Amino acid sequence: MNIAYTMAPGRGDMDLILASLAAELAASGLRCCGTVQINTVNPAYGTAGPCDMNVRVLPEGPVLRISQDLGPSARGCRLDPNVLETAVGLVAERLAQGADLLIVNKFGKHEAEGRGFRDVIAEALAMDIPVLVGLNALNREAFERFTEGLAIPLAPETAALRTWVDSVTAPLTQRAGARPAQAMS
Repeated sequence: MNIAYTMAPGRGDMDLILASLAAELAASGLRCCGTVQINTVNPAYGTAGPCDMNVRVLPEGPVLRISQDLGPSARGCRLDPNVLETAVGLVAERLAQGADLLIVNKFGKHEAEGRGFRDVIAEALAMDIPVLVGLNALNREAFERFTEGLAIPLAPETAALRTWVDSVTAPLTQRAGARPAQAMS
């Protein structure tokens, strides 16, 4: 089972790292599916208020707004579960068509409760497709139960993530007759 996760301390840092990695991997010819999160400033609230959360379904989109606007002082979860499930369905379709890597921007509350991308992650692992997940401290215990402690922690740095991806996808690209990802230029 090839599954790894990364955790970044700053608000939105993990999203930027995973989006950068996905772009780099796509440019090198790796078939990635999954989602990366794109946060944008909500003009109504400015930089101090809640941002708008979007996910880009890999590799080429669409981009879906996964947050609901509950107002500037709302403290509850802003995730739109219906849009999340739309993203899950799109990713599941693309996974069924074949991929070299699944990237899930976040193993969040829905995954911790058995919903969201949880089944897609399990399906990728059953298909022997490596999985890279963003994780926060709130859901770490549930993630570790889900992966039975077998997930590999990775530093929240594009280079560290790329090294792991290269190590788990090189055998796939060699079997397919392509050069290993790290040898590509």
